[in-house]
Amino acid sequence: MGANFARDLAEAESLTLEQQLYYHLRSNFFPPIPGSMVQPCLDAIDAFYDDALDRAIALPEGITYKGNAYAPAGALLEQHRLDPWLEYED
Repeated sequence: MGANFARDLAEAESLTLEQQLYYHLRSNFFPPIPGSMVQPCLDAIDAFYDDALDRAIALPEGITYKGNAYAPAGALLEQHRLDPWLEYED
């Protein structure tokens, strides 16, 4: 599992982006990350493409980042290992 599984998920045309992220969060982390984090991860990916890595992303009820109900998009991308879903320019 891990990085290879994440890359395979990101390339899986038979799955929606939401499904890809759900399987990634639930399978590639211990303990598994709650499925409720799919939407914040989607929002963080959108922020990446908007070049707004400092954008505050709302977290689901009961989940905090450094005691806050919001997390910077860049932190979500990094901590949830979302690189396979990001396209970088050379």
